[in-house]
Amino acid sequence: MGLFGSLFRSGEILGIAEETLEFVLESSEDSHPDEYMGFLRGTDARELGLNRDGTVITDVIVIPGTESNSVSATVKTSMKPNDVKSIGSVHSHPNGVLRPSDADLRTFGSGDVHIIIGAPYGRTDWQAFDRNGDPRDLEVVDVRVPDAEDFFDFTQMDIDDELRRDDERRRR
Repeated sequence: MGLFGSLFRSGEILGIAEETLEFVLESSEDSHPDEYMGFLRGTDARELGLNRDGTVITDVIVIPGTESNSVSATVKTSMKPNDVKSIGSVHSHPNGVLRPSDADLRTFGSGDVHIIIGAPYGRTDWQAFDRNGDPRDLEVVDVRVPDAEDFFDFTQMDIDDELRRDDERRRR
């Protein structure tokens, strides 16, 4: 599996990989009392062995130079990879409030799903939102998350093949 499940995803976002959810819960707790901030990438569900069209959130990208405190996290937008906007964001609220602030809503326009993790960072201390800030369901999916080494293991032929498959999916 290569980079392309993340860049050329198909269909709607079906859910978040259980391992990825555990990672963001632990990262949020480790950052406490400061906010945690990351960006979400996904993998085509079929590449994960699911017999469904759509995307599963499998990766979290933490941007170098992100500054955070107990009430906000600021990202250096010049450091964001170009493909990050294709999925959404995740950040924590150390105060435990599981609803977006006005500042959150201003950043939600970029991406399809935004996750807020709240203290005390337990298994149910999170909520997904759409780009308008409305709560949305997000299934927790038990799949094997691709290894980071696999993420960067691709050739030009892989790129061409993935572009061809993406074109075929669009035509269906």
